[in-house]
Amino acid sequence: MASSPPKKTLNSQSSSLSRPPQAVKFGRRTSSGRIVSLSRDDDMDVSGDYSSQNDYINYTVLMPPTPDNQPAGSSGSTSESKGDANRGGGGGDGPKMGNKLERRLSVMKSNNKSMLLRSQTGDFDHNRWLFESKGKYGIGNAFWSEEDDTYDGGVSKSDFLDKPWKPLTRKVNVPAKVLSPYRLLIVIRLVIVFFFLWWRVTNPNEDAMWLWGLSIVCEIWFAFSWILDILPKLNPINRATDLAALHDKFEQPSPSNPTGRSDLPGVDVFVSTADPEKEPPLVTANTLLSILAVDYPIEKLSAYISDDGGAILTFEAMAEAVRFAEYWVPFCRKHDIEPRNPDSYFNIKKDPTKNKKRQDFVKDRRWIKREYDEFKVRINGLPEQIKKRAEQFNMREELKEKRIAREKNGGVLPPDGVEVVKATWMADGTHWPGTWFEPKPDHSKGDHAGILQIMSKVPELEPVMGGPNEGALDFTGIDIRVPMFAYVSREKRPGFDHNKKAGAMNGMVRASAILSNGAFILNLDCDHYIYNSKAIKEGMCFMMDRGGDRVCYIQFPQRFEGIDPSDRYANHNTVFFDGNMRALDGLQGPVYVGTGCMFRRYALYGFNPPRANEYSGVFGQEKAPAMHVRTQSQASQTSQASDLESDTQPLNDDPDLGLPKKFGNSTMFTDTIPVAEYQGRPLADHMSVKNGRPPGALLLPRPPLDAPTVAEAIAVISCWYEDNTEWGDRIGWIYGSVTEDVVTGYRMHNRGWRSIYCITKRDAFRGTAPINLTDRLHQVLRWATGSVEIFFSKNNAMFATRRLKFLQRVAYLNVGIYPFTSIFLVVYCFLPALCLFSGKFIVQSLDIHFLSYLLCITVTLTLISLLEVKWSGIGLEEWWRNEQFWLIGGTSAHLAAVVQGLLKVIAGIEISFTLTSKSAGEDEDDIFADLYIVKWTGLFIMPLTIIVVNLVAIVIGASRTIYSVIPQWGKLLGGIFFSLWVLTHMYPFAKGLMGRRGKVPTIVYVWSGLVSITVSLLWITISPPDDVSGSGGISV
Repeated sequence: MASSPPKKTLNSQSSSLSRPPQAVKFGRRTSSGRIVSLSRDDDMDVSGDYSSQNDYINYTVLMPPTPDNQPAGSSGSTSESKGDANRGGGGGDGPKMGNKLERRLSVMKSNNKSMLLRSQTGDFDHNRWLFESKGKYGIGNAFWSEEDDTYDGGVSKSDFLDKPWKPLTRKVNVPAKVLSPYRLLIVIRLVIVFFFLWWRVTNPNEDAMWLWGLSIVCEIWFAFSWILDILPKLNPINRATDLAALHDKFEQPSPSNPTGRSDLPGVDVFVSTADPEKEPPLVTANTLLSILAVDYPIEKLSAYISDDGGAILTFEAMAEAVRFAEYWVPFCRKHDIEPRNPDSYFNIKKDPTKNKKRQDFVKDRRWIKREYDEFKVRINGLPEQIKKRAEQFNMREELKEKRIAREKNGGVLPPDGVEVVKATWMADGTHWPGTWFEPKPDHSKGDHAGILQIMSKVPELEPVMGGPNEGALDFTGIDIRVPMFAYVSREKRPGFDHNKKAGAMNGMVRASAILSNGAFILNLDCDHYIYNSKAIKEGMCFMMDRGGDRVCYIQFPQRFEGIDPSDRYANHNTVFFDGNMRALDGLQGPVYVGTGCMFRRYALYGFNPPRANEYSGVFGQEKAPAMHVRTQSQASQTSQASDLESDTQPLNDDPDLGLPKKFGNSTMFTDTIPVAEYQGRPLADHMSVKNGRPPGALLLPRPPLDAPTVAEAIAVISCWYEDNTEWGDRIGWIYGSVTEDVVTGYRMHNRGWRSIYCITKRDAFRGTAPINLTDRLHQVLRWATGSVEIFFSKNNAMFATRRLKFLQRVAYLNVGIYPFTSIFLVVYCFLPALCLFSGKFIVQSLDIHFLSYLLCITVTLTLISLLEVKWSGIGLEEWWRNEQFWLIGGTSAHLAAVVQGLLKVIAGIEISFTLTSKSAGEDEDDIFADLYIVKWTGLFIMPLTIIVVNLVAIVIGASRTIYSVIPQWGKLLGGIFFSLWVLTHMYPFAKGLMGRRGKVPTIVYVWSGLVSITVSLLWITISPPDDVSGSGGISV
């Protein structure tokens, strides 16, 4: 029998025996060897091997009697244990305690180690051991015997030293004290609205049945629309990420990753642009710089820009940005710069030296600021430089042609002269293959060759450290690598439908798969830059966590800069981004809104998720796993395959939904699909992680790019590649709608995928939004028209599969239905004026029933809105601005969208939209100059008519009531109240028409006068005064 290690005694004063020991005791040892208690206990003495000259080396604490801290007893079985602890004041007395502990520790002597392992991890569960063994706390210094590293039952020292498994994300539920009243009020309001509508239907206004009928129809529709909007908000949630856990799991040395190289999957970032006139190259360049400087493993990141206009100005601006990035990116890493968009960084108002500790920061910032100013000047001078270069090269070509013509014509120019094509030239003296300044065949916006230029090569696998003199900056110890960047402009030819932005995105998907094949794709608009350098890692926490293999995309909220302080036209749209989207995250996930979204490449290819549920029943209350059909031969092949091969097998074969098959004729592209699927799997470091990959599987470097690879990437962006394929129908971004983003997200949810809404503490991305009224309305018009197209297409949520949750289906149904509310809204906005004109009202009289219902509905709506403001975090002013613009947009853009959508569906008339301008106003001294510019559009007609008609109606109604024999003040007050409700909501629109300092355009006066005269004459004709006879004569 092995002898136990020598015991070290710990003497305690008798005064400590008079009270129970504390849960944890801390003590320090003096140089003489005495232990001085820091827990208000008497002094403790430790002698022997524990003595030291340092007063603060050893600490005495109360520790649970786990196997590495067993109190010594006189029994032989206790002395056989591999760990020993000294008995003290709370440790018990002699053999009796040892025998009792021996019985309690009997679970450790069994061979069933799994009893002591956590249910979700392989780590030793101390708390469970204490519970099962009824272990007590005692005083002692624990140590592990070096002679034998294993306890009975297979528990070893490593079980206690391993870090416990940590999830990367967690749900943060909305407090019940907010959510429960919110849900209760929704139910109460539903009941009140039902009884109100029932009362309205059963109590018609016999004096004005037409007013009563119009109001009833509108109110029923408003109730239906409110239900569609409020039901998906019943389960809002918040989420939080753990970046430290992500770092420990993927970027720290481990047995499977000895070097600590990043094991994170690759990410491809897409930026789309189309017109350098409306989307300034300097804005796009700043977005690119923020991407290249993002905090993500450099060798795993690739950036792509899709220039759908094929403009040389964009091409050369990106080349300038890459050259500037060689200094900007290391500067950001050295000084931990936020944000990493240079234009935004140098325009921040706060102190730039805050939290900066390096002595050379001020010098470096001054130098990089000067370099950025020179960079901006070079970008601003590019148009003139390119034109001057083209003139010089064209003149040289003209002289060359004239010389050749003279040689052929005996030294004399031909009488017809020499015709030279006015080409656009690159800096190397070759023709630009894209769009020329003077468009020619093969060189126009809709007719040019495909262009792919890798401007920043694939970085080295190992860090490349800078030196002390890198362009006057000291980058010693700083990684100076820059991620790979490629410029892409797909081929365009007449006769092909290029499908606008969706087609450009699909071209980038194929090209990036050939070049880098990142498992995840982040798409950004050219004016949306990365504001939080850790945003990609925040999103990766959800993709790499348990269940992340079922997530098709991570949608980030859109945040905007350059908005006027009052946010006159609700450009921030916080009610949608912080309210509706947060609520959808509690269902099947938020909708895709076009930018700031990180996709799983495999889901974008149209495949089904590895696991999905189907919902049946009237309200989808019955949930069952979706059946995945797999033949016996496929199952046997999978079982016999190797681990890697089995991981790359198709995950499911759903007979109802099918699988994508027609990817095109590029075998190099199709070979990348299983690789992207495998690399996008979460880490299989836990038994609860399904469909995972082993740690260390993504440490190998990417293969270098060669000429055949680049040639294949150019081939897959040709205009004919998508012929006879499923691109745009099932694969990639979906075609057929101006809001391809919503449709693309819907199709993924319809297959059973789920999405995540990621709200970071620091905004992930920031962009610009149109603050001009005309531009804002045209933007809303485009969104609403897409919704009408969705309603009349197969993407209508009423035709969704059973994999779409009931409330998620309701949310998507509302996306297609909300523009039609504009029809009833316009009618309802004219009802107060009609009441004032006619002297009637929508009810027989303002009795107690009507006023009580109105009061209850208003109070419950107010309370619901206040609670929604509470759980969403939006402000009351933001909520009110959203309500105002809902009425403005509903009576203008939404109504026009319904008309245009019906024309497209019925008559086949296509709808074309122009890009929203990202350039600022001409007044450089006022950043809000665009706010005051009035650009007349047909969308102004209906809101302006509503305003004028209601103002005229108030005057006419008041005059009639004042001069009538029996004035009906109740009906007048009711009509005026609702007219003022309409006018209050229309105030931002009226203010926008006034321009700067009340400079109202002439057309507004003309239109207002015409409407006023027309309405007055029309009403006199319809309802002439009582003293005018039907023949037009005057009765005496």
